[in-house]
Amino acid sequence: MEDPTLYRSIVGALQYLTFTRPDIAHAVNDVCQYMTQPTKAHFFLVKRISRYLQGTLDYGLTYIPSQDINILAFSDADWAADINARRSITGYVVYVGNNPISWQSKKQASVSRSLIKAKYKALAHCTIDVY
Repeated sequence: MEDPTLYRSIVGALQYLTFTRPDIAHAVNDVCQYMTQPTKAHFFLVKRISRYLQGTLDYGLTYIPSQDINILAFSDADWAADINARRSITGYVVYVGNNPISWQSKKQASVSRSLIKAKYKALAHCTIDVY
């Protein structure tokens, strides 16, 4: 792209939107990695995220009062999902009662040799967040 200003502006707005729309967090993270030199293909991905958002306007986080204050956490990993770096992607969400209070999706810092090791790292990241 000759002038990446529009790309950066839209991606910045999408980053802000991930606070209430964790379903787009990973996709937005992917397009953020090309902020310095975006191409038309990257801009196409940003438009695709925008089209997804247009079709899911009623989605988002809602918090409801609850007497249940149990902490419940889910974690998972996708082994070697990043085809460029061969690193696994970790994701987790933590609930208090029925309300999500913390979530994350990111590439793991190192390459895992097996699916079990990747899932163990995901569980460790989730446990640290809960603790």
